[in-house]
Amino acid sequence: MPEHARATDHLTPFGRLVRPLHVFAGNELAGVALLLGAAVIAMIWANSPAAPFYEALRTTYLTISLGDLELSKPLLEWINDGLMSVFFFVIGLEIKREILY
Repeated sequence: MPEHARATDHLTPFGRLVRPLHVFAGNELAGVALLLGAAVIAMIWANSPAAPFYEALRTTYLTISLGDLELSKPLLEWINDGLMSVFFFVIGLEIKREILY
């Protein structure tokens, strides 16, 4: 292999695209930075002149339907129910990892 060959040369195009995300996710501070950044952006947005748009986005209904079955909730409830459950699941996995290892 030539000296100028990089470690990513053997990866597929998709692998080269996903690799930076994988490296970012492997960093322990990445999650903290992402969460803190999102919280700061949300606070600035909610307290800016664009606050009515922020409130309209939060109260927009998102509907999933399958035949006669329908689940319709405001975006805020989808975030509270879905994303928060994933968040606490990940936190539980982290606590388990810390205790066991």
